[in-house]
Amino acid sequence: MTSLTASLARGALTSPFKRAGRPDATLPADRLTRPAAPVAPGPLAAYGRICGFTESGPLPLTYPHVLAFPLTMRLMTGHAFPLPVLGLVHTWIEITPHRAATPAEPLELTVYAEKLTPHRRGTEVTMATEARVDGELVWESRSGYLSRHRRAAQAAGPVTAVTAVPPDAGSLPARAEWRLPGDLGRRYGAVSGDRNPIHLHPLTARLFGFPRAIAHGMWTVARCLAEAGDPSSIRSVRAGFRAPVLLPATVTYAADATGNAFELRGPDGRVHLVGAVTRQTGGSPTG
Repeated sequence: MTSLTASLARGALTSPFKRAGRPDATLPADRLTRPAAPVAPGPLAAYGRICGFTESGPLPLTYPHVLAFPLTMRLMTGHAFPLPVLGLVHTWIEITPHRAATPAEPLELTVYAEKLTPHRRGTEVTMATEARVDGELVWESRSGYLSRHRRAAQAAGPVTAVTAVPPDAGSLPARAEWRLPGDLGRRYGAVSGDRNPIHLHPLTARLFGFPRAIAHGMWTVARCLAEAGDPSSIRSVRAGFRAPVLLPATVTYAADATGNAFELRGPDGRVHLVGAVTRQTGGSPTG
């Protein structure tokens, strides 16, 4: 947490001096690694409670992302990173668990910036995260973060497929309704370390164009995956964050009968999150 706090402070200082959308922008080649370390049971339990995961079993599929977040922030707030970190919006994530990891296994974590992509609303960076146990790659992810700025029409690129809304978005059957408190962003930020101002308070969110604080995208996908059943059967997860969830909020979790397609939508039918799970042959939800 100390290193993460330092990164957040550095990001606040360096962001005003970075200009998103520079045509000559390049990404740092650094690969930041945290040596293998055991998972602390207290923070893991707090994370499980706020996201709805069970208290026993393998690590939640989203937890290595949380563990590696200090590395991600250190890289994104460095002088060589071209985008201002303040106001970055998480737009999508792909997770590939190569096998279930247990809390008792020391995880080595590696983070690096993979590519910059034109986006219709600015520039998107893809960040990669890898988790290893004794040198074996057990988990990896790719995440997109959007820096919003004006783009010339001829320079705008297509939205990546992972964030596209499927034709039947909004039609999945409702499974549960969740009431999200206004302080959810602060509570999840305390557990995950992600204290981006857009999540913390209406006043700080307004500085970046949001009328109120918004829920973390990683909380929404984690909360949905907590409903997806047996995590050991999951071979990949793809989720696109379509619209911010303004806090406080009431949202509907919807999923098909298999639990392999899911979404989160508001009372007006607006789709906030779309996701898909790929399972091993014969895998099915148990929860």
